Amino acid sequence: MKPNVLIAGLLAGAALMGQTLAARADAANLVVVELFTSQGCSSCPPADALLNKLAQRSDVLPLALHVDYWDYIGWADSFARPEHTTRQKAYAHVAGSRTIYTPQMVIGGDDQIVGARPMDVADAVMKHLHEGPGVAITLEPLDGGMRVVATPTQARLGSMLVQLVRFVPIQTVSIERGENAGKTVTYSNVVTNWEVVGEWGGGAPLDLEIPVPGDDAAAVVLQKVGNGRIVAASRLR
Repeated sequence: MKPNVLIAGLLAGAALMGQTLAARADAANLVVVELFTSQGCSSCPPADALLNKLAQRSDVLPLALHVDYWDYIGWADSFARPEHTTRQKAYAHVAGSRTIYTPQMVIGGDDQIVGARPMDVADAVMKHLHEGPGVAITLEPLDGGMRVVATPTQARLGSMLVQLVRFVPIQTVSIERGENAGKTVTYSNVVTNWEVVGEWGGGAPLDLEIPVPGDDAAAVVLQKVGNGRIVAASRLR
């Protein structure tokens, strides 16, 4: 298939996905979509464009995690972090796979999809929206930080990691070498840091204050231990 035809089809699918999800725009569950991507990956720009579409939604938290294992082919990704590669490998281990690839999207922590398949992504997002969150979560801005309040809405959730995610909402890069040489690509919600700030048993309500230094956007992701299902997520507004 010719590249321009492929991209047109992907963006048309993304538009249809936006229409499909419109009825769920008021959903309480913020569905996390992790895109493992690279500036040096020739098949990634359509998935990056799809993530840009998702970033326009209010019920989805799309996050771009740039990996470093394509840097050797002529262009070092300026956003790549080895910990993103480690996170992707952990998801592969959970799925029983020995290989990782780009572009890949992980929806809600447990649906692993080729990143350039918009209708598959739409189906997975809809599934998580209909399931609803296992936890009601709110974030309250504080001076230099935030307060995280979470209450379980389902029984026997088990232990969860409380994770603080920092990201830059929009970045545009002119790629000079490698497989995407000559392209200018816009990336949404580029992750700059993903750290565990606590662990929660999921029984009694959680009330936690955490520092949030700097200017990058911030979100909190509650995820079952061992790169399991993402139970809830919220973005600091």
